[in-house]
Amino acid sequence: MRNAHDLTDKRPWTGHAWGPNIAALTTRQFPERRPLMSNSTAGVQAMSPHALPSYLNAKDLGPWGIYLQQVDRVTPYLGALSRWIETLKRPKRILIVDVPIELDNGTMAHFEGYRVQHNTSRGPGKGGVRFHQDVTLSEVMALSAWMSVKNAAVNLPFGGAKGGIRVDPKTLSRGELERLTRRYTSEIGIIIGPNKDIPAPDVNTNEQIMAWMMDTYSMNEGSTASGVVTGKPIALGGSLGRREATGRGVFTIGQEVAQHIGLDISQARIAVQGFGNVGGIAAKLFAQAGATVVAVQDHGGTIYKASGLDVPALLKHVSEHGSVQGFMPAETLPDAQFWGVDCDILIPAALEQQITAANAHQIKARMVIEGANGPTTPEADDILHTRNIVVVPDVIANAGGVTVSYFEWVQDFSSFFWSEDDINTRLVRILREAFAGIWQVANEHKVSLRTATFIVACTRMLQARELRGLYP
Repeated sequence: MRNAHDLTDKRPWTGHAWGPNIAALTTRQFPERRPLMSNSTAGVQAMSPHALPSYLNAKDLGPWGIYLQQVDRVTPYLGALSRWIETLKRPKRILIVDVPIELDNGTMAHFEGYRVQHNTSRGPGKGGVRFHQDVTLSEVMALSAWMSVKNAAVNLPFGGAKGGIRVDPKTLSRGELERLTRRYTSEIGIIIGPNKDIPAPDVNTNEQIMAWMMDTYSMNEGSTASGVVTGKPIALGGSLGRREATGRGVFTIGQEVAQHIGLDISQARIAVQGFGNVGGIAAKLFAQAGATVVAVQDHGGTIYKASGLDVPALLKHVSEHGSVQGFMPAETLPDAQFWGVDCDILIPAALEQQITAANAHQIKARMVIEGANGPTTPEADDILHTRNIVVVPDVIANAGGVTVSYFEWVQDFSSFFWSEDDINTRLVRILREAFAGIWQVANEHKVSLRTATFIVACTRMLQARELRGLYP
């Protein structure tokens, strides 16, 4: 396993001779030369130079359009490998399925489901499954591509994949939810498997959903296949530390960036959007390190306390009441004011496209750590860059979850399970090593951390593609 993420492989960004000025790196020193891009994917993307597939709306590419813009930014840094860049602009495989179930009242309901495998040059697909009424194909495509980038950036032996069902799970009973999960798993079973594509929890899915998915796949295969999904209950081969892994990764990467920009975590003020397994855990770890969490926003509203919120009490409140709403003592703010809260670190850990051109000018933080996938639009990214605000991109900031999913996958294959201390130690080491390489690339090319991460990841993916060649 050590070889899978050994970063001392003589590639230019993985060495340790960073030079005397690496610790002084900030985005202020690196005015990256790039065109401003529109927050709206409509209009701008109607003039896209890309050869677009027929199943997408060229006038509104949605999240996939954002991903394409990010790939365009990194292409000039890929040298001879850029001849393969079009392979990253086209998912390897897209499966759209009908998911019919019988509701408790005896009627039939049909739901639209997806599984997208973006790139598998470096290993089997890996990525979550989300249940949400607003899931779209464009979104799942983009999320699968970001998983490809994330896995390559951390040097995990996976490609990128993602899945979802257009459903509001809150409208379903437990029995209906189980039937939906099992039918969806059966429909996508032809392309998933421990060595093909390994799903995991995402928005509105959890350990129980993964248990049903594993059982359904295993029944169809005729034997228990614990490695077909990760994020499972411990009793079914899940890994210790998995539930907190993404939030722990956000905290770990945040610590690394803070050291480089001269920010004392123990004196930092934190604002968090989203207070679940990512935002809540990250807030807890930052608070334990001495930081002050001054504002939290979730679907129930926004709360603020200048002297600091009691994070353990707030976590208990959210567990009991479902949101931050009603937590005392705290001041309630209009949701729009959250983005202008006086803080040092802002952690968007909810959904996509939360930081836009409309609110990016309000942000006062020195650092934005993307706990969610795709929370910052390209135009907002440019605005924050010109304002000298460091944006730590999702494809490295929230990679803790997939890293421990990798550990779970390895443990399932070997049937030998590690202690939580061992898992956390390995997680921190891998993330720190990965970030060191990304920071060096940013320093060398005078680019943002997002572009640097894409340079590292796309180079690894395209090297694998070139070495494997085309078959037939």
